Formats: sequence, structure tokens, C-alpha cells
Amino acid sequence: MKRSLIAAAAVGVLVALAAYAPPADAAPSTARNLDALQAKTLNKYGYNAPLCSSRSSLCADPYSSPYGQYVGHDEPSLEYKSGVPGSGNDMTYTLTLPADPKQQPNASGAGGTTWNFELRPTFWFGLTLCDSQSAPEFTNTCTPDTDSNNLVGTNPAAPDYIGKHPGNAFMELQFYGPGYVPQFEGFGCAATVYCAAMTIDSRTLDQNTGTGRGTENTKACNNYVLGGPEPLNWAYITRSGVSQAPANPLFTGTLSAPNFAAVNPDYTKDLLMNPGDRIRIHLHDTPAGFRTDLTDLTTGQSGSMTASLANGFGHILYTPRSSTCHQAPYAFHPEYSTANPRGNTWSAHTYNVAFSDEVGHFENCLQIDTNFNCVTPGAQDASGIDPDDLNNFCVPGSDSSLVHINGCFSADSDWDAQSYRNDWPGTNPVPGQDRKLHPSPVLFTSPLTDNGTVNYSTVAFETDLPAIEVRGSQANPPFCNTTTGENCVNPPNGAQFYPFFSTRINHGTCTWQEGGPFIPGTKNDFGGSSTSEFGPLLQTVYPVAGFTTQLRYENFNSGDMANPCPVR
Repeated sequence: MKRSLIAAAAVGVLVALAAYAPPADAAPSTARNLDALQAKTLNKYGYNAPLCSSRSSLCADPYSSPYGQYVGHDEPSLEYKSGVPGSGNDMTYTLTLPADPKQQPNASGAGGTTWNFELRPTFWFGLTLCDSQSAPEFTNTCTPDTDSNNLVGTNPAAPDYIGKHPGNAFMELQFYGPGYVPQFEGFGCAATVYCAAMTIDSRTLDQNTGTGRGTENTKACNNYVLGGPEPLNWAYITRSGVSQAPANPLFTGTLSAPNFAAVNPDYTKDLLMNPGDRIRIHLHDTPAGFRTDLTDLTTGQSGSMTASLANGFGHILYTPRSSTCHQAPYAFHPEYSTANPRGNTWSAHTYNVAFSDEVGHFENCLQIDTNFNCVTPGAQDASGIDPDDLNNFCVPGSDSSLVHINGCFSADSDWDAQSYRNDWPGTNPVPGQDRKLHPSPVLFTSPLTDNGTVNYSTVAFETDLPAIEVRGSQANPPFCNTTTGENCVNPPNGAQFYPFFSTRINHGTCTWQEGGPFIPGTKNDFGGSSTSEFGPLLQTVYPVAGFTTQLRYENFNSGDMANPCPVR
């Protein structure tokens, strides 16, 4: 989770696309084939790290970052728990996609409107899956869909010791919004529509041997764009259910010879969804692999993706002594039967079944230099250039599919961008002004299990702010000590606001929303602030080298509570 000054390969990937963008509308087009240009840019700037080690990645956040590098940014989350068999491998949500104001944002970020792409690159629905080659690497067996995998003990001699836990990965069903620079240069889909992808993050780390946090996999895997210490499977939700390219981490190629057929959106194949559409999400296991079904209840369109051998899913083999990176085909399945288990052994978060936002990845910039640094900052940096503007990670507005303003995607280390300002839905007490200036909130129901018939009994609010308030991650002291909890705060130092969840009635049933305290129709705001909602620091057990454990404060967590928003 800690950031570093090591330049990331993903930066080169993104800036390489600078002269290219999809059509200004969502009309069908072929997938972009820019491998030669991307490879040239990667070589020119000498970037030497894979995507999940970048300062801009949308990957699962590990509690201890590989090679001192940074992964992701903070993730305000809702976790759902249930002891009902199947609640850990069969869940159904209903989502309403947020819409943006009519007026476009201005270039400086001062006043005017805020669009969704300025608040978040993505939001997602997540679940823990088996990966027999992932951390903690004690065993190469993971029997899917059973709570016998949930080993959380602290006695190394006992059979339930957490370091003996079967390997685990984390699936995120990520939604990418309209209006700005699309994947893989930016984080969007197209000019006016959303698309979604199933991403699966693994962690190739032996948490029991070696020194410190453990023994990493061969560094040869760091030569791959979606490889490295946190390899990533990636597949868009397509109308046919067939992946537009093999989803496995090695298909996307090396840093010197990338192949982006898998990760650039293909508008002729992918399910495209409009702002305001209601989407039925069914996540469930099948014999072929874990499957996502999306049904657009507004348009009648549908799409799916299965983490199967047929769709080219695979996992990086843990071969720390090898001079090459190895991969094998692998069908991913849920790790647990119920939603109660802690999730996995290596992530900052503690969840298994969850909804999460991903915030802190956009700042305005008035002028960008030839190295894609910001040289004239937007209104957020009134005193001049900040360190988070100088990471070769800004994109020109000319690359946008609709809103032509410059933006910088490096993580916001001083908490001063739109994600941490009163720019969220419900932060203006005057409803008319709020609707005019801010997007509508993301709306989603609690999940139902057993083919959409049974509610989850328990929820908890969680955000991994402590993990990114440490020295080397944030710019504003005092820094969080995740061992003692000292100086870990919510909201973070420098933030004017931090988003939180509340409930409302939508289409006749209780529905979650995210933003501020003034969203019209709010029924329960859980204290009306992030401080009251996310609660105190949570201490979590992690296995580390030497067959022992360590305790870390990686999250604020409300503690379990009866589900206040069941689906009727």
C-alpha cells in the first residue's frame, strides 16, 4: 500500500495512448491495436514495474507493499456477512449507475461542476476466490466453496494456523464511467456509456518463509505488465460471455512488448450501459468457473463473464528460484461457502463479500509538459506544484472522449482533490444546487443469496485509510503508525470531506447510496460523517516469515451490525 518514487510501467502504458481515443460517442468500433506505440513509449521512459505496482492502479490493496511500492488508494467499503450456506458464492445486487450534471467541469477545478470521473476511477463489487498459487503459499491446494478454508488461528503448531490458509485471490467487478480518457490510458469507458470488467488479483508471496513479510516470487514476473508480485486477470463483461482476449496475466505481454487486446475496451463486444440504468448483478459459481451476469433492466441488454479455462484465465506459478515467469491455465472459484470468513491473508481489507469505491485518483492540471508532468496545477494546489503532480502521470484533455480537460491520476498524497472535497452528491445543503453541481449518487442494494431470495444478516463499514497514512505514502504529517495506531485519523490530514454511506428507499426497497449528509430522501446516515460511520481502528492478524503473526491497524471498521438495509 505504501507509495514509492519508483516510476511505474502503467504510466508508460497510459501516456503511450495519448494520441488515440475511442469514438466521441459509443458507436461500435474495433479494439485499439497500439502495441508498437505502447512498447516504444515504455522503452523510451524505462518504466520497470507492472500495473499493480503503479501509483495509479485499481488493484486490491495489500497490507504490506511489495518492494516498498504503492498499490491503489483508499477504498471506503461495505462488507456483508451471513452464515447461510452459499452466501459466499452466490449473490445478487441491483445497481443504479450514477449520472453526471449537464454542465461539464472546468479546467481548473474551481467552482463549476464535478463529474464522476473526478471523484473515482471505478467502484466495484468484490469476493474472495481460490488461487492455489497465491499467498500464503503453504499449500498448493484450495478446495472451492467451503468454510474449511477459513484458517485464522495464531498458533503455528495448530492445523488452523492462518499461515496454513489455502491460497486466495480477490475478484473485483469494476465499473468504468463515461466522459473522460478511456482504459488503458485512463480509467473510463467511452464518451457516454459505462462498461465493466472482472478483475482478479492474486499475491505471489510465501508469507511463512524468508525474512520480514516473506519470500517473493521470481522477479522475472515483474517484466510483465499484468504480472509482478500482484498478478492480475482481466476480462470485460461481454454480450456473448466470451472474453475479447485471454484474461491471464501474461497475455498482456511484457513491458518491452505489451499486447493490450485484453484490456482496451472493444465496443463491438463489451456490454455498454447508460448513466441512470438499473443493472441486476448476479455473481455465482459454476462448474466452469466463477461467473458474473449483468442484466440492464432499463434497456434489456445483458452480458456475462466466467473465470474459466475457455476464457483464458490463468495463474502465475509460484517459482521463486526460477529465472523465468511461469503460468498455468486456471479456473477461479469462490473460496468459501458462507460470507462470514475474513476474506484473505494478504490484503489490507478484511472483507470477503463487499462493495467498495476507489477514490483519490484525479487532480486538475492547467498545463502538462512533454514528460506528462503537471507544470501549472489546478485550483486544488493554490500554493504551487505538489509532489503528487510530478509522477509522469498526467493526460491531456485532447485524449478525452468528451470532457477535454487535463487530469493527473497519481494518488493524491495530500488529500486536496475532488475526492476529498465537498464535491460529492449530498454535500450541498440546497438540493437544487447539489443536483446542478454534483453527480447523482451510486445506488445499490444489499446482496441477496440463494438465487436472489435470502438477505444477508450482518454488515460492517470499513475503510483502509491507516494503510495509506503511513510515512512514504501520504505527504501530510503526522504519519500513521499501523503497529500502534498512533496518528491514524479519519478524515485524513488535508481532506475537507470524506464520503460515507447512507440509505434511502428506491424502487420500493432499501438502497445504499454514497456521498454527503444532504442527499434528498436519506433515511439513515449513520451519524452523518465518515468518522462516526467507519468507527474505530481495527487490529488485524497477518502471517509473516518465521511461522509467526503480526498485528496491524490497516482499517477503520464500524464492527458488525444487523443489516439496516435488507432487500424487501
